[in-house]
Amino acid sequence: MSVSVVLVDDHPVVRAGLRALLETAGEFAVVGEAGSTEEALELVRRIAPDVVLMDLQLGADDGAEATRRIIGLGSATRVLVLTTYDTEGDILRAIEAGASGYLLKDAEPEQLADAIRRTAAGDTVLAPLVASRLMRRLQRPTTELTSRELEVLQLAAEGLTNRQIAQRLFVSEATVKTHLVHVYGKLGVDNRTAAVSRARMTGLIR
Repeated sequence: MSVSVVLVDDHPVVRAGLRALLETAGEFAVVGEAGSTEEALELVRRIAPDVVLMDLQLGADDGAEATRRIIGLGSATRVLVLTTYDTEGDILRAIEAGASGYLLKDAEPEQLADAIRRTAAGDTVLAPLVASRLMRRLQRPTTELTSRELEVLQLAAEGLTNRQIAQRLFVSEATVKTHLVHVYGKLGVDNRTAAVSRARMTGLIR
């Protein structure tokens, strides 16, 4: 019995390549494609595939939030993230959103096929780099940034103001400022620019 897969990526050429790769393997059935969160949700509601192969950057949409909403539907569908992003912030947000696995786009075709197969079977699948980053985090002191602090810092790095970050995350501007103060203290810096620079150098954000 083939594994049913929905491809979620905002680049049609990437979806076409993934479709060709998976259909050539002979054990997967690509039952739908989506380029946005809403398209992905509609497909999962209608088809309930075994696995959703999810990119993290969907144009204006966020793949981690899309993952959270898909898992929130309560279906048996599992989400396997396939992305170019390997920062701690991206990894944590995806896993906390409910992703069953996290694979990088430089994976070999055989690795991707095995990851989809294992995800459908209920396993957790992590790229070696992703697994090592999560392990290092577990071994570090609890003063490390939380996933929300990493999310705020990532948005700050993208040039958003405190007000824009607050609107994006549906929190108050005061809450954003509090998160940034905590970030500064944990990173040993005293301003946004220095925090972003330190976080990028250490692979916390992209």
